[in-house]
Amino acid sequence: MEKDLRQQKTTIIKIALFGPESTGKTTLAKQLADYYETEWVPEFARDYLQEKWEENQHICTADDMMPIAYGQATLENQKLLLAKKYLFCDTNLMVTKVFSEVYYGFCDPILNKAALEHDYDLFFLTDIDVPWEKDDIRDTPEGRETVFSVFKQTLIDTNKPFITLSGDKKSRLAKATMIINALSAFKEKGLSSEDFVEIYNHGIPFENILKQLKIFKKGIAKSNLISPATVNNGILSLSETDFAEKASFFDQQKEKLKIKKFVPASGAATRMFKFLSAFLNDFDIEKETINAYINRKKDKELAIFIIGMDKFPFFEAVHEKLKEIYPDFENLERDYKNYYFIKLLLSQDYFNFANKPKAVLPFHLYKTHIANPIEEHLNECVHYATSKSVSNLHFTVSEIHQDLFEKAVDEVREKIEKPSGTKINIGYSYQNKSTDSINVDAKNKIVRNADGNLIFRPGGHGALIENLNNLDSDIIFIKNIDNVIQNHIEQITLYKKALGGILIAVQQKVFGYLDAIEKNQINENNIPVIVDFLVQKLNIKMTKDFNKFTFENKIAKIKDLLDRPIRVCGMVKNEGEPGGGPFWVMNEKGETSLQIVETSQVDLANKKQLEILEEATHFNPVDLVCGIKNYKGEKFDLKQFVDQKSGFIVEKSVEGKPVKSYELPGLWNGSMANWLTVFVAVPLITFNPVKTVNDLLKPAHQPQ
Repeated sequence: MEKDLRQQKTTIIKIALFGPESTGKTTLAKQLADYYETEWVPEFARDYLQEKWEENQHICTADDMMPIAYGQATLENQKLLLAKKYLFCDTNLMVTKVFSEVYYGFCDPILNKAALEHDYDLFFLTDIDVPWEKDDIRDTPEGRETVFSVFKQTLIDTNKPFITLSGDKKSRLAKATMIINALSAFKEKGLSSEDFVEIYNHGIPFENILKQLKIFKKGIAKSNLISPATVNNGILSLSETDFAEKASFFDQQKEKLKIKKFVPASGAATRMFKFLSAFLNDFDIEKETINAYINRKKDKELAIFIIGMDKFPFFEAVHEKLKEIYPDFENLERDYKNYYFIKLLLSQDYFNFANKPKAVLPFHLYKTHIANPIEEHLNECVHYATSKSVSNLHFTVSEIHQDLFEKAVDEVREKIEKPSGTKINIGYSYQNKSTDSINVDAKNKIVRNADGNLIFRPGGHGALIENLNNLDSDIIFIKNIDNVIQNHIEQITLYKKALGGILIAVQQKVFGYLDAIEKNQINENNIPVIVDFLVQKLNIKMTKDFNKFTFENKIAKIKDLLDRPIRVCGMVKNEGEPGGGPFWVMNEKGETSLQIVETSQVDLANKKQLEILEEATHFNPVDLVCGIKNYKGEKFDLKQFVDQKSGFIVEKSVEGKPVKSYELPGLWNGSMANWLTVFVAVPLITFNPVKTVNDLLKPAHQPQ
């Protein structure tokens, strides 16, 4: 036997089975070799030690470690010559190294060096959840947990790419083949094994990453706008009497229904204070006046902030803290006062507003107290999202911020529940990490941080379709965390209830038709009536050849069009706010439908598309009311109604360098693209987003 521990170089993908004795390594290696019709490398030590035992009943000693290592290396190189695409190694020198250290407290330096240098595309760490099987050369089953932890720690300490395999033979094989197939695809894209394992541990499905890489390379097709949705052309216009009637109808129906309010609130307030952060990073008070900075940067936002500073609900608290920190504060020059105010507002040691969720920031100054968005949403919730004296409210939050939400809720819950006679149930959920995106540079190469690790970015609020999908309610009101108002709760309630009333009325009609279809109660004479409902009430464009369908095909088509989740969206007139709006859009199949389209989804270089965009009269939905159950009372799988081709490529920065990231189809854009949709014009009073801190100076957020 040639005493050589070197591995042969190869393009073959090598998988090492790694773990304590009797953990299924041999079984899995054989299974994988059979599955992929290739070779596997047996454990040299097994035959070597069995022969030694049969000769004189001698067991393994420290002196056997090097002969075993040489034999294993030789066997692996021999099998490599016969392998096709993959080679599965029942064991490897790293296993020999660990056994030597565990059982003899020593590892020959030559073995140690070779074990560390031996390269495998992936290690499968075999778990100890399979029964221990006795044979002539195995030790006892005692201490398996300790030995397993040593094996695992060895992989961690030596930075080897590994994934733990648990379960029975069948499930291990299924999991292993899924992983190996994905690894092979990743290798073809130039990703490393380390990248692969990092993605696996983050929980992102491998196919999602491959899809993202394809999207970065090919781009995303822009929406094909046909025309803006306007009043009486896709947007329903109601009188105040109509709104009151719809709201009254909602009140009549609500006790039969399970109602919930859903509030996306997971983001930090970073963007609210972006211009203030930029100011602190670029301003030197010893060299420049604030006015000079404003002129140099043309920073109107900073000027507005300073002029209106004393009108912010947090002004007094910050001012009092400044006087506490700087005893001579009142005598400082105005520039120093303003500079220290902004600095304290964003300081991590004090108010740290830019790193907190918007939900807990002071938004509204009342005579008796200061209210944050959480309090305002709880107050709204008991007014319109209540049934049988119970109000259900669900926040999507960042996991690290949930304690702040719970504390804020505890501070205000009783003062809202008691006078309203309503019990408020609060639920929380997090954006699923499996929906995160990787980042690429301008050349579509994956971006890593200074430590060489992949950088993951949340997949946008479209990821929340999964959170919405997990809720069990008949009617769900959706409203962003920052879209709250000071006072006027009765008006807000009226319009919210009216939207709910419209949804229930539409839903009852849809359910009635679907139930009749199921009971074979529809005849040819009913078809025109249903089609008229689809066209006039649900804004569905029927295909030109529909009338040529057989009766059975007409029924099948109508059922397909009706049997979907329903959304009623409140739309306000666009008065210059950035963002998208409601449009008639044609998809790749030539089908026209009502959609909410972001500006980033429009080809601005196309003159015709730009003209249509600029003709839009209304803005994104302020409020949504959703029906997520079918006519049988069963929950829809909302993920089945997402337009997967309507995501976004967004430009961000990582460590000061520009990167591209993928965002999922927006929650009320592509994620609801295949829902039944009703747009309703609602007054501007319902639209009060706080995108920057200066929005708190607008009348809707100021004391009356």
